[in-house]
Amino acid sequence: MRSFDLIIIGTGSGNSIVGEDFDDWDVAIVERGRFGGTCLNVGCIPSKMLVYTAELAELARDGRRYGLDTSFVGADWPAVRDRVFNRIDPIAAGGEQYRRNLPNVTVYGVHATFVGPKQLQVGDEVITADKIVLAAGARATVPDIAGLAESGYHTSDTVMRIDAIPKRLAVIGGGYIAAELGNVFGSLGSEVTFLLRGDTMLRSQDTDIRERFTKIYAEKFDVRTDVGIGRIRRHHHETVLETNQGEHRCDELLVATGRVPNGDQLNVAATGVATDDDGYVIADAQRRTNVEGIWALGDITNPVQLKHVANHEARVVSHNLANPDSPTEVDHRFIPAAVFGHPQVASVGLTEQQCIQAGLPHRVAVNEYASTAYGWAMEDTQSFCKLIVDTQTRRLLGAHILGPQASTLIQQLIQAMVFDLSVDDIATKQYYIHPALPEVVEQALLEL
Repeated sequence: MRSFDLIIIGTGSGNSIVGEDFDDWDVAIVERGRFGGTCLNVGCIPSKMLVYTAELAELARDGRRYGLDTSFVGADWPAVRDRVFNRIDPIAAGGEQYRRNLPNVTVYGVHATFVGPKQLQVGDEVITADKIVLAAGARATVPDIAGLAESGYHTSDTVMRIDAIPKRLAVIGGGYIAAELGNVFGSLGSEVTFLLRGDTMLRSQDTDIRERFTKIYAEKFDVRTDVGIGRIRRHHHETVLETNQGEHRCDELLVATGRVPNGDQLNVAATGVATDDDGYVIADAQRRTNVEGIWALGDITNPVQLKHVANHEARVVSHNLANPDSPTEVDHRFIPAAVFGHPQVASVGLTEQQCIQAGLPHRVAVNEYASTAYGWAMEDTQSFCKLIVDTQTRRLLGAHILGPQASTLIQQLIQAMVFDLSVDDIATKQYYIHPALPEVVEQALLEL
């Protein structure tokens, strides 16, 4: 059994751990899929490249509202797809080749499972190390629906590489993956139907956000709520979904019902690592598991499942491995998130509903994009910023933005929360460029 100084399982954010501090370490990196993990290959980056293309299609379609003679007449899907993956695939391959060329790194491109305490089966070999990092991510979950497997379906892992835009696309789910990818194909020409088991999309968002978002999507797409799916079957070239609201037929089916951590596939129990009831590896603020010498980061341990969170955790783990006498901790107080649909959504902190449930003294301000000069320029009548302040401390409890550039506009509010600024200071002790969109945030702050 070969022994290493360090084993890293997963090459998403886990790949960034090995820097100059580890030049004299004997390191094994294990990756069963493409190098770079979910974000690079099947997640954030390719999807956002497609999102940007979809936004251009939306702008072309909407030009007449601004006096422009533009229209959207169709997409060359192979060209759209290949622009994305002809850039991404070489990056993944180059990253793997770089690691393989390092004299102190051994790459195992196979599935791995623990077979004993700190003993990892990689192909026909068992390896071990005093220090191990679990960074194996998560995978798309597939609901237990009769006939689904036999009928064929896509997840976010496969749908971005399909050969043609489907005429009719059904999407099971209403979360951020469903919202983003459904909008991509809808903007590029598909007739999209969202099948939701609840009454709104983006159910983890603030109520005002999810209700407005659902209304906007229902104006563009076929959004069906409170749907129960009993059985799925294939009929000739169609997929037929038998629901409590009747049959629905489509050409392609996208399942976007969430993601589950990969700890079970690693069999982390065999090495003694504890998981919670949902299968996430339990790790402390230094990202240590209950087993001495085993750390965990990213989607395998964090249900938030955001790349910027995994990157932050990887920096903490890298430091703590190299500097055991001066460890650092993660800071998960204010984790922002964004949905790159059309419109965008961005949020940080608590929702109004969470503040009410917690009994926090709070006040809410809502400011529409339409109240600002740039909102007028965009003819925007749907977008808004919602802020929640603690009436006693005058600190922001939560911020929620729906509309263009939401993922950028939220950043100044994240910074204010991290550095413990009062809403009064945020609103009055800096200039807001006129007539730029940050005035949407400024006006909401001034209301507080």
